[in-house]
Amino acid sequence: MKIGCPKEIKPQEFRVGMTPDAAREAVTHGHSVLVETGAGAGAGFSDADYVAAGAAIAGTAAEVFAGTDMIVKVKEPQAGERAMLRRGQILFTYLHLAPDPDQTSDLMASGATCIAYETVTDRAGGLPLLAPMSEVAGRLAPQVGALALQKANGGRGVLLGGVPGVMPARVLVIGGGVVGTHAARIAAGMGADVTILDRSLPRLRALDDAFGGQFKTGYSSAGLLEDLLVQADMVVGAVLIPGAAAPKLVSRAQLSLMKPGAVLVDVAIDQGGCFETSRATTHQDPIYTVDGIVHYCVANMPGAVARTSTLALGNATLPFLLALADKGWQRACADDAHLLAGLNVHDGMLTYAAVGAALNLPVVDPRTLI
Repeated sequence: MKIGCPKEIKPQEFRVGMTPDAAREAVTHGHSVLVETGAGAGAGFSDADYVAAGAAIAGTAAEVFAGTDMIVKVKEPQAGERAMLRRGQILFTYLHLAPDPDQTSDLMASGATCIAYETVTDRAGGLPLLAPMSEVAGRLAPQVGALALQKANGGRGVLLGGVPGVMPARVLVIGGGVVGTHAARIAAGMGADVTILDRSLPRLRALDDAFGGQFKTGYSSAGLLEDLLVQADMVVGAVLIPGAAAPKLVSRAQLSLMKPGAVLVDVAIDQGGCFETSRATTHQDPIYTVDGIVHYCVANMPGAVARTSTLALGNATLPFLLALADKGWQRACADDAHLLAGLNVHDGMLTYAAVGAALNLPVVDPRTLI
């Protein structure tokens, strides 16, 4: 199979879909790899690194899209990229379709087979291709939130860990999954007073057993959430419903309960955000203020640490990438129900139920396509 890796064009996105090591593995399996010039530069990989791995270098993205059978990316294809997809081509990347009707429409119109990293599953019920970026984003959340809390950035002027004689910041993490766990762990490690909310008692017990004493846990109810919003200096939104739009957990009216200059970090912004006042921002212009509350809503947070993120993502995606290339998408998905769960669009049809529910579109059972 001919595998293509274009340069990411979303603003301030420095990750790359394939590392040189991944290219080498694909070439060893008998496939050819075409990488757009400069695609890996933001993550510290030169064109020479890819050539040494056996890949060829293309001068433009158009050459990559036109000359390959499978496109491997990081972020969802932008409008110009979607226009270059064609029927029968495989797209393997993050998609986040539920809050994005334009992208969904374009991918369906392209006729391409689109497999989303974020809905591929594993035997434990996890999301193995989302997990590494969730780990990165979770660990970044307290770091960027601490910066937003600084007075010069519109925040309260509170140091996350405090100092002797001065209380630390209070951090509320909503959601006890991968993002929330890593956010709570790092915030607590920075010295903050951390509370994590979730609606799964088994999950809360597991967190308490694993991190007992490092942070507090609470069962997420409307009443407790409001009580904690009043106290919070920072709130990290870390709730995920796989493939679906994120639930709105904090309304605009509830911002009035919070301290002026408190910070909201919305890690769920890729799925539409879990705060009513969230809107996607970029690394270049990451924060804005609504009703005195600072919002950090960068839609590609892991892109800030592009090398770490690229290596982590490449480790997770490589086995699936090779399966798709070795077998073709139909046989690969027939052999692996967890990879089939990643199929979101095929030949003009939407194949992921949560996206269909979010966008009010008909859905075809992907099992009927293999």
